[in-house]
Amino acid sequence: MNLFFFPRQQILDWGVGVEKIKVLVANRPRLMRELVMATISDQPDIEVVGVLEEEELILQTIEQSQPEFLIIALDQSDSRPPICDFLLDRFPHMRILALAAERDSSIFYWASLDIRANRIENSEDGILSALRGRQQVISDQPKAEHSSRTN
Repeated sequence: MNLFFFPRQQILDWGVGVEKIKVLVANRPRLMRELVMATISDQPDIEVVGVLEEEELILQTIEQSQPEFLIIALDQSDSRPPICDFLLDRFPHMRILALAAERDSSIFYWASLDIRANRIENSEDGILSALRGRQQVISDQPKAEHSSRTN
């Protein structure tokens, strides 16, 4: 039987070992880091490769640990954090989950030919679904934000 044809969740439900999702957590408010860690740390398919308090260490830690996801704080829910453009240019395989709990807002960023974003459900399920590739997009929000990148 070839497991590559089965959805990731079905494989997890069967208890078959799969490669873990590597996540770097870099939220400035301590409480936000603790909430994120409480949500993802006991998930069997997620490996936390680092927890950072200082934004200055993000680049170095990404280079060393090669996470699939970076979780950061979202300072302004109406604009993409400037660090996203820089990091997604350098690490286009990585995805960024930006959270702003006090404003009940979460945005998921990724790069393809351009940087894209979708608002996601601001809940434990929303965070875990975004990390596992099953985004729970909030339907009453505007369509995905697109921007062209210049190199």
